[in-house]
Amino acid sequence: MEVNQDFLAPCGLYCGVCGMYYATRDNNEPFLEKLVGVYQGNLPGVKQLTPQDLKCKGCLSDTVSVFCQVCNIKTCAREKGIAGCHECDDFPCQEIDHFPIAVGKKVILRAVPYWREHGTEKWVAAEEARYTCPECSHKLFRGAKRCNHCKTPVDVD
Repeated sequence: MEVNQDFLAPCGLYCGVCGMYYATRDNNEPFLEKLVGVYQGNLPGVKQLTPQDLKCKGCLSDTVSVFCQVCNIKTCAREKGIAGCHECDDFPCQEIDHFPIAVGKKVILRAVPYWREHGTEKWVAAEEARYTCPECSHKLFRGAKRCNHCKTPVDVD
């Protein structure tokens, strides 16, 4: 399995299943506009989000959302000289406790221990498999409430 290193967010939120990544990859401006509504008010110090603020090609890529640009978890991992929370003895820490998006915090607390125990390739494969519609096998994004292809309700986070 080829692992895209840009998708290995230090926090454990695998970027390959992120709505912001999907919208950027597909140049889907209407979806980016919807995501603005979802994320508006979740970043201290940022009063007004725009679709441009959310464009992202992965946390470790050259094109990152405003959230990844100012991420305390990413900064912490760099300062500690580690790839991410899965390598940190202090996990979970106050940065995780204060993560501003509830579904993100829930996923971090699930994903990081799995990543730690099984390694990067198995963690990536598990995240890719988890975010697949059980009815039609269409790719889902983290936080999805229903499949945008067959409309089946989902709860995979």
